[in-house]
Amino acid sequence: MTAELYRYHFIRKVTTEDIESALLMAIWNCESLHGEPQTRLDVAHFLDPADCSCTIDAGTPVGRDLNRLFTGLMTREFGPDSFRIERVTNENPQPQETAA
Repeated sequence: MTAELYRYHFIRKVTTEDIESALLMAIWNCESLHGEPQTRLDVAHFLDPADCSCTIDAGTPVGRDLNRLFTGLMTREFGPDSFRIERVTNENPQPQETAA
């Protein structure tokens, strides 16, 4: 199973509150496109305030739309140079056993 994620790294002038606000707006917009139940089922994200980063799952159509909306909102509000996006794929997202 392959996980498809996008990790956003922000410059320090972008606050955690700014990121949370844009994320919430993007989620509300996803609800307009896909409905609240489907959005609740398919949206997954992780905000890391210490690292000034946010990771959003893009493994579903809702998740891909959330990434598009979030990118657009952040670009309009803070400019394209205020963050960078890293595409993260993991061929096996389950924890691996290691040999002792």
